[in-house]
Amino acid sequence: MIFASNGFTWTTVQIKGIATMPQQHFNLQILRMTTIFGLFVMLTGCATVQYSALEKVGIHKRDILVDRVEDARDAQADTREDLVSAYEELSSLINYDGGELEKKYKRLSSSVEDAGDARDELDDRLTAIDRVSKDLFKEWESELDLYTNPGLRADQKEKLGVARTQFATMRSRMQKARDRVDPVMAVLSDNVLFLKHSLNAQALTALRGQAAVLEGQVDVLIRDMQVAIDEADAFIGRMRGS
Repeated sequence: MIFASNGFTWTTVQIKGIATMPQQHFNLQILRMTTIFGLFVMLTGCATVQYSALEKVGIHKRDILVDRVEDARDAQADTREDLVSAYEELSSLINYDGGELEKKYKRLSSSVEDAGDARDELDDRLTAIDRVSKDLFKEWESELDLYTNPGLRADQKEKLGVARTQFATMRSRMQKARDRVDPVMAVLSDNVLFLKHSLNAQALTALRGQAAVLEGQVDVLIRDMQVAIDEADAFIGRMRGS
C-alpha cells in the first residue's frame, strides 16, 4: 500500500501477525534487530567461529595473540602511569601546608579511582592473552601430525617449543608486575578512605610515614612494569619476525 503524508511517500507492508507499519520504519527495525543479533553472536559465540571468521580475512591466531599482547603492554603502561599519578597526588596532599584540602582530596580520590579502572582493564587484557595463547599453541601442536615431511615437522616442533618458552617468560614477567599493583592500590585506597572522614592537618601528619613506605613499593612496581613492557616488545618482535 502506498500513501502520501507531509510531502513524503510511504510504502507499507503487511506481515501476518504483525501490524502494518511504514516500509522505512520496518527496514530500520530490521536493521536494528540484525545489528543487535550480530553483536550478541560476537560477544557470546564460540571462539572457534570467531577465529574462523577472522582467518577468512587473513587474520590468524598468531596475529590475534600479538595484538592482545600489545593491548596488555599498553594497559600495563596506563596502569603504571595512573598509579604513579595517584601516589604523587597523595604525597602532594600529605605534605600540603595550606587551605583547600577538600579540593586536593578530590583530586587524590579521582586519581585512585582511575588507577583502579586501569588495573581492571589490565586484568581483562591478561585474560585475553591467556585465552588466545592457549588456543594458538593447541592448534600449532595439533598441526604437527599433519606433516608428512619429518624435517618440516621437526622444524615446526622446535619453533613451537621456543615460542612457548618465550611466551611463558613474558607472561611470567607480566604477572609479576601485575602482582605489584594490589599492595599499592590497597595503601592508596586505605588513605583515601581514612582522609574521607579525617581531612585535617593531624591526619595528614599521621600518614606521612606510610607515604615513605608507599614510595618504595611504587619504585619496585615501576621497575617491574618496565621489565614486563620490554619483554612484551621483544615477544612481539620475535612473533612478527618468525
